[in-house]
Amino acid sequence: MNILIIGSGGREHAFAMQISKSKLCTELFILPGNAGTASLGKNIPIDPTNFPIIGKFCLDNTIELIVVGPEDPLVKGMRNFFMADNQLKRIAFVGPDETGAQMEGSKDWSKTFMQKYGIPTAAYKTFTKENLKDGISYLENHSLPIVLKADGLAAGKGVLICETKEQAIKELQLMIQEQKFGSASDKVVVEEFLKGIELSVFVLTDGKNYLVLPSAKDYKRIGEGDTGLNTGGMGAISPVPFADEAFLNKVEERIIKPTIAGLQAEGINYIGFIFIGLMNDKGEPNVIEYNSRMGDPETEVVLPRIKNDFAEMMLAAATGKLNEIKLDIDPRTATTIMLVSQGYPEAYEKGKKMEGLELASDSILFHAGTKFNEQGDLVSNGGRVLAVTSLGNSIEEALAISKKNAALIQFENKYYRTDIGYEFMG
Repeated sequence: MNILIIGSGGREHAFAMQISKSKLCTELFILPGNAGTASLGKNIPIDPTNFPIIGKFCLDNTIELIVVGPEDPLVKGMRNFFMADNQLKRIAFVGPDETGAQMEGSKDWSKTFMQKYGIPTAAYKTFTKENLKDGISYLENHSLPIVLKADGLAAGKGVLICETKEQAIKELQLMIQEQKFGSASDKVVVEEFLKGIELSVFVLTDGKNYLVLPSAKDYKRIGEGDTGLNTGGMGAISPVPFADEAFLNKVEERIIKPTIAGLQAEGINYIGFIFIGLMNDKGEPNVIEYNSRMGDPETEVVLPRIKNDFAEMMLAAATGKLNEIKLDIDPRTATTIMLVSQGYPEAYEKGKKMEGLELASDSILFHAGTKFNEQGDLVSNGGRVLAVTSLGNSIEEALAISKKNAALIQFENKYYRTDIGYEFMG
């Protein structure tokens, strides 16, 4: 079958790598793709939110399966567009509709959903321009630290942890009155701060059946020891050492099952991935957030551990047959180190020539922000450039391989963290 992947990052390169190996895959297209996906299929230079043009492309190229990587096309209703067309709705489609994608598209929507279905999460209240005064007095009486979250999509940057009430009040005003995160912060969710250690659990569902994929932990801060600004993710590990069977059973019973049941009760036919961001507080899981897609760079450590035919899994999800799939997981540990451009997540330069990729051995290199320039050279094309993923019998073993190869790959102003997985070492 002809398969189309939507997206251009490391997550989509990981999807493409797994799907290109499938016996089901005749021809693979990645829209728009990157320099890494170009060797696995055909990159298509179309905007991922231009649904009419994508629809025409799908019909012209007899696409039979679509897998959507990023959240933006989902929140903007890509599935709804396809399901409303008599020809396009025949294409198997992995990704929720616009309502289901509100799990990520609106923090207020997802918090209301969690509260309604008894899913453990932090206490919260939501404020807008209309009740900003109430928000200020709420903050004045709130325990510290205080978490402020922009309601809408803010490219992973709309969450602030405030250590003082003065800072919280100032940031709330900046978010709502000055639109610090654009229209995403027209509405702001104020949450209690959850203590513990973060991790992510991923679920693939066909609307009724579900599979729990391997757990992962990503490292969002730019600096060593989890310091500095939040980024899209500087590295990840899978599995998470403390996420043992007992902990994951609690996650399934208290969070995954009520989430799937809640979506069904709301009349949402949710087909695709659910990323559940969790806080582990002394063995008790609480939900920090939902995302309506796989995480990045977590995908780059989760997918290499899945031995199943990935296209088969995607087709089963799209056609309501996930109950026929039994997961086969590699027991080894996967680690990834993200090479980024100096200055990220703020201003950084693109177009830096990349060398030494052929020197890397025993790692999988997932392109996140790369392209070929007019001269045919591989160059950087983003803040996060390349994920160096390795498998090993321990975190130490896998990380040693990733670090060795991260050092061999060169581009001007390259930066990476050398302490991914630090809290589990030795």
